[in-house]
Amino acid sequence: MADNNTQNSLSDRFRGFYPVVIDVETAGFDAKTNALLEIAAFTLKMNEQGWLIKDRSLHFHVDPFEGSILSPDALAFNGIDPTNPLRGAVSEYEALHAIFKMVRNGIKEQNCNRAIVVAHNAAFDHGFLMAACDRTGLKRNPFHPFATFDTAALSGLVLGQTVLAKACLTAGIAFDSSQAHSALYDTERTTELFCELVNRWKKLGGWPLTPDQQVKD
Repeated sequence: MADNNTQNSLSDRFRGFYPVVIDVETAGFDAKTNALLEIAAFTLKMNEQGWLIKDRSLHFHVDPFEGSILSPDALAFNGIDPTNPLRGAVSEYEALHAIFKMVRNGIKEQNCNRAIVVAHNAAFDHGFLMAACDRTGLKRNPFHPFATFDTAALSGLVLGQTVLAKACLTAGIAFDSSQAHSALYDTERTTELFCELVNRWKKLGGWPLTPDQQVKD
């Protein structure tokens, strides 16, 4: 069996992947045509006892890219006014450049190989992240191009719930529905949920693996 230091290593826990919790708010469902309006990212680390906890975070309001489509229904749902100057919005390039820099630094610090998106219904957030990256022409995207950790699926398995609010409440995590559909708030709750799911598996004895469970790459 690996020694205790290895068991408490983030890089060992997820096979070299560096999990980063992402949430986006958008002006529709099509990542290629609808605007990205808000994005938040939380990185994670393990404490000395091997419990997964929050580390760093970034949050940006984002200006719609040129030619993007703004669905009135989507804006009514998330309550975002893209024309409001008080949003303090930045370009997609500025937002992603800062997030990618934070993530790359975390990968290096934690001796990981590549970042992986953690999100609730992760395909949606991952799709908008990748589309924005393509538009900006940013190089050295640290995220895996298709793999994700989906907390909706994990919550369905562990908690019997797939809706973020219900999964959080079932896990004993406070959830204020009046603050939902804010990228920062939803990312905070998703981060707490993911940590709870991973740590609960550890409490149940599922991690670290016993010698006969370990498989070499």
